[in-house]
Amino acid sequence: MSSYETAQKYFHHAADVMDLSNNMRILLMTPLREVKVQIALEMDDGQIGTFIGFRVQHDKARGPMKGGLRYHPDVDADEVLTLASLMTWKTAVVNIPYGGAKGGISVDPSTLSPGELERITRKFVDEIHDVIGPDKDIPAPDMGTNAQVMAWIMNQYEKFHGFNPACVTGKPVELHGADGREEATGRGVAVVTRSALEKMNRSLPETRVAIQGFGNVGSHAARILHEMGAKIVAVSDAHGAVADEQGLDIPALIRHVEETKQVTNFGNSREISNAELLAYDAEVLIPAAIGGVLTKDNAESVRAKLIIEAANGPTTPDADEIFDKNNVLVVPDILANAGGVTVSYFEWVQNRQHFKWELSEVRKRLETIMVDSFERVWKIGTEKKIPMRTAAYVLGIGRVGRATVLGGI
Repeated sequence: MSSYETAQKYFHHAADVMDLSNNMRILLMTPLREVKVQIALEMDDGQIGTFIGFRVQHDKARGPMKGGLRYHPDVDADEVLTLASLMTWKTAVVNIPYGGAKGGISVDPSTLSPGELERITRKFVDEIHDVIGPDKDIPAPDMGTNAQVMAWIMNQYEKFHGFNPACVTGKPVELHGADGREEATGRGVAVVTRSALEKMNRSLPETRVAIQGFGNVGSHAARILHEMGAKIVAVSDAHGAVADEQGLDIPALIRHVEETKQVTNFGNSREISNAELLAYDAEVLIPAAIGGVLTKDNAESVRAKLIIEAANGPTTPDADEIFDKNNVLVVPDILANAGGVTVSYFEWVQNRQHFKWELSEVRKRLETIMVDSFERVWKIGTEKKIPMRTAAYVLGIGRVGRATVLGGI
């Protein structure tokens, strides 16, 4: 099942609960605009490189559209459409005034020099600048992009439209970015983990956590959960996985990764496989890497009773059914990893106000939104006796649907 088919299935599960009409389903699922552009540039070796860029703008009923920009060889129209629709529901779940969008370029950024990376970014902005902007569609970092790429986007956009830092989020702090944006998704994951454990009558100090993925999201989630008192017993990255039943020293592990670029060969930890990490003896499992890692083939082996989806789409529908049968609580991606877009919203607000918030204010407001959103999803799930994923979709679709009807066709 493709990622788009999976997203459709989850949408229809919630739409069935809501008794949504077929016409309304089609209206809410159909993207507003799909843009596909050619990006041609001279490479460092003098050859002409030709790449394909995408921007899908899914829905604007609740405000300007918002979504990441990823540079990856697997980027295609279906993937971008899927992620754009997920952004529509995600921004609605946390009740920030955005619709959903997503974009990307089909390229492996590791094969590009810094100069080529800058030129491909600026060329892409040249092609889409008239359909993005602070009141239309605000890009942000995603897989393969970072604050530097966002700085180039802002600079190129401003060549057409003048000073406008709110045209993109995830920028360097020195260029009107928000304090706390880099840690935002991981902090949101940690806050939601704590809220879910409270519903299970558990506290973080007595909880063991396994985290798949130790990039930006996984490392910040590990650091913040460690600070909250949780015991991080296993982590992994693309090179391997390490475990320690007594709990990993997360600050030391972060320093180790900064120096060696991998989690393996760390201190007295023992190395395990990625499959062992997913089935590790821990109360909480946080998939924070790529999609589709929890499937019908490994779901039965998962021992954690709480799964927090820090990655986009880490659980397949077949695995979801197994977790539901086994009473494993799954906090879905459109809630669990919404901290990133929430602080992106804070950055946009600060840029529009031309007034900078303190880091403590960003963190306080993020926690308030994540806790409130979790409680609302939990209440819907409990009252309707449906999984949290379906409950999150019910909340998000309901808010978008009401805005669409009230605004008029």
